[in-house]
Amino acid sequence: MNKSFLFAALAAVLITPMAPAWAQATYPTKPIKIVVPFPAGGTSDVLARIFGQKITESWGQAVVVENRPGSSGNLGADVVAKSAADGHTLVLMDVGNLVISPALFKLPFNVEKDFAPVAMVAYSPHLLAVSTKVPANTPAELVAYAKSQKGKLNYAVAAGMGSASHLAGVMYAQRNGIEWGYVPYKGGAQAITDLIGGQVDVMFNGMVATYPHVKAGKIKLIAISSTKRNAQMPETPTVSESLPGFLTGSFQGLLAPAGTPKAVIDKLHAEIQRIAALPEIKERLTALGAEPSGMTPDQFAQWMRLEIPAMAKIVKDEKITLE
Repeated sequence: MNKSFLFAALAAVLITPMAPAWAQATYPTKPIKIVVPFPAGGTSDVLARIFGQKITESWGQAVVVENRPGSSGNLGADVVAKSAADGHTLVLMDVGNLVISPALFKLPFNVEKDFAPVAMVAYSPHLLAVSTKVPANTPAELVAYAKSQKGKLNYAVAAGMGSASHLAGVMYAQRNGIEWGYVPYKGGAQAITDLIGGQVDVMFNGMVATYPHVKAGKIKLIAISSTKRNAQMPETPTVSESLPGFLTGSFQGLLAPAGTPKAVIDKLHAEIQRIAALPEIKERLTALGAEPSGMTPDQFAQWMRLEIPAMAKIVKDEKITLE
């Protein structure tokens, strides 16, 4: 056997396994930037700062949160997609960026190909709520009433057409064989105000913004969109109890540019999971109406592979456009 070939083969065996360990041991070598593609103060921003602070405390390397809003979150995402794949520039994207935007925008990047999933940081369910004027208190009663009022109920779209709350209402209507009209709002606050006033009849909306009004008796809670019942409202059924597999809400995912070394991804993922398990962080997530996700990077990637075409089909079937 050629000695040079033997030496090269031996070197490959010795060096290849060491590369990931080296990358993990030395990372990070400079401050980490987490780009939040939305204005300050939103859920993505709050989560980035909570986890960023803990990473700084643990690793002794500064984590800087940079807000880069624009184009429904796609501007900031594009900045990270084109950044160096070394784990020092990350992006915290929500469900809209991750799986809905590909069907609504002509993006300058490919969500699946240009990013490496790190961790699904948190999940927050939608609450299915109705005006007190709607004579329904359960999912079955709501479906029956909606069918009796075919096309007459108004569904409040809390964050505009094409948003996660919009598609949640579309999926619910499709699977139950009901029809209602969609009334778009620029934000959830006005949508909830109109739901309280009875100007609109029904909506899926984030738990943090919606639940206080439920507790105050201003609107009625019908169901929650998570796969299991929530400890804060154990008597409230999940939508999936009547519609198996139904799952909507706010997913918040941390991603790095594609090509980031697996060892770096693994180190980041392990740190996110460690932080999420801390009692104080669990308490803060609960206050936000959120819960940590145990998705591995591979499971995160698989979730996107399934959800992107599913959302695209809904957008196409319903002829949803951003006009």
